[in-house]
Amino acid sequence: MSETLRVIVADDETTIRAALAALLSLEADLEVVAQAADGREAIDQARRHRPHVVVLDLEMPGPDGIATAAELRRSVPDCAVVLLSGRGRPAHLRDALEAGASAFVAKGAPAGTLAEVIRDVRHGERYVDPALAADAITAPPNPLSERELEVLRLAALDLPTAVIARRTNLAGGTVRNYVAAATAKLGAQSKGQAIAIARAHGWIR
Repeated sequence: MSETLRVIVADDETTIRAALAALLSLEADLEVVAQAADGREAIDQARRHRPHVVVLDLEMPGPDGIATAAELRRSVPDCAVVLLSGRGRPAHLRDALEAGASAFVAKGAPAGTLAEVIRDVRHGERYVDPALAADAITAPPNPLSERELEVLRLAALDLPTAVIARRTNLAGGTVRNYVAAATAKLGAQSKGQAIAIARAHGWIR
């Protein structure tokens, strides 16, 4: 008799989460043992149920899918992680694999495809949806330096320049220079537009 795989489904959208769990439960060899509405609940449920696979939405509240995957690798190392995403951002793909995710699947993929991926990652295989991979490959490279990314990431939190300066151990003028440099490199007309561009490409979250 084939192994029954214990699965947890985590998505902050209740309708999507319930539908996905119901569809996966139709597979004879898959058992959805729990559902979670955010990253923290997914981690708690995984520690409780010790699933074979956790299916995570990439963009979830507290913590997001990538951070949750990293924590699961530490606290439930025998559990494989499948991330669901609507966009194939290069930074997200790289970060997901580094965090320990075994698969990156497009949201809206057929339940049968997801079920096959779940079976594959249980046996140590990896999978990246071809469409997401193609989007990532054709995306432009990140032109920003680590310092520019750091400052822009803090600026995206709507922090004052003085606070960013303290957090980065930089002078206020230097912070403004980094923001201006990042804005120019991205061809943006404003700091806000630069932040939006960087987020759209997955360079900052």
